[in-house]
Amino acid sequence: MGQADVRTSLVIMAAGLGSRFGQGIKQLAKFGPHGQIIIDYSVHDALRAGFDRVIFVIRKDLEKDFHEVIGSRIASAADTAYAFQAMDDLPEGFAVPEGRKKPWGTGQAVLACRELIREPFCVINADDYYGAEPFRKIHDWLVRTASEARSEGPEPVCMAGFRLRNTLSENGGVTRGICRVDPDGSLTGIDETKQIVRLPDGAGVREEDGTIRRLDPDSLVSMNMWGFMPGFMDTLKQGFADFLRQKSGTEALTKEEYLLPVIVDGLLGRGEAGVEVLPTSEHWFGVTYQEDIPLVREKISALVRDGIYPEHLNGL
Repeated sequence: MGQADVRTSLVIMAAGLGSRFGQGIKQLAKFGPHGQIIIDYSVHDALRAGFDRVIFVIRKDLEKDFHEVIGSRIASAADTAYAFQAMDDLPEGFAVPEGRKKPWGTGQAVLACRELIREPFCVINADDYYGAEPFRKIHDWLVRTASEARSEGPEPVCMAGFRLRNTLSENGGVTRGICRVDPDGSLTGIDETKQIVRLPDGAGVREEDGTIRRLDPDSLVSMNMWGFMPGFMDTLKQGFADFLRQKSGTEALTKEEYLLPVIVDGLLGRGEAGVEVLPTSEHWFGVTYQEDIPLVREKISALVRDGIYPEHLNGL
């Protein structure tokens, strides 16, 4: 297959948007000069990078509101499709355990696209801003990898690696997956690190006794922006059944989630995946709570003022 023949999709995990902000999708904040939201900027960057299609993973009960607030606008600029994440979307032979109150995490969210994905794809969170560069790098990696003849070997995966200093919050400690990368750019492991705080001259971890353990602010971290080949869907499907089987009959099955970083780390540890880290100098920012909104709004305004984005995003 030639590179010109490779189509690519962007999968946006948006099933948690309503609960994240409370009272439904209509509470989603607007950041741009004409009411744009973070998803608009991600789609704009992805289309410019060369992605052909956008797939939204949402909750079925949000479908009408999501289409009115977000989907109909983006559908005018891009080929779009919907997948629905549900707690009871389980492999044959499994049932929702008593006490389970929410879906099964980001791995299940991507697996919800199994009937839609036939091409290489990138996965992102709906409420995170990533910047244009990682979309370009992941798109080019997907096209190049799909064009290579691969009949065997580890599952090819890529991820955007953000500099730790560019992902810290102004409002307190954050959790980041700090990457261990070998000289050729391959991921060897991820260290999940909690309570990382911004320091005047870098970053550190706030220990329980109040002391600060310094970290390299230029360390690469994962912000849940991944690139996969379509065959990864089969890996996810088998892995989800294994996950449920291993937790069966335990209290963990009511709370634990099937998460992309854990899935990829497991594949890496078993030699079943090779993960290329694509470094980016972009500044990540995201919206988790209502208190994050004013700062994100100002950052988007600054990007428009600096000419990084036009006021109007090709109809978005």
